[in-house]
Amino acid sequence: MSGNWIEVCAADEIDEEDVMRFDHGGRTFAIYRSPEDDYFATDGLCTHEQVHLADGLVMDNIIECPKHNGRFDYRTGEAKGAPVCVSLKTYPVRVENGTVFIAV
Repeated sequence: MSGNWIEVCAADEIDEEDVMRFDHGGRTFAIYRSPEDDYFATDGLCTHEQVHLADGLVMDNIIECPKHNGRFDYRTGEAKGAPVCVSLKTYPVRVENGTVFIAV
């Protein structure tokens, strides 16, 4: 990881226990806000069908793919069972002065 920090959005643009799509450098990321007000980032496409995860359902630290209900723990990227078996890549996140950044 190169550690280049990229500005994503204002922290309050992401609702609690929700996900936002962020495109940068030809790649798609998903940025999450947990119920505890922590922020996380993963690759933005499902590892099974390449569907945008930002269109999925977020609940209890899990993102569910909108196409086939594949589930991932967005804190770790871990695939949580069939049909997904490949975990998501995760990225460091920091929040400064109300702005969310990810390291890519």
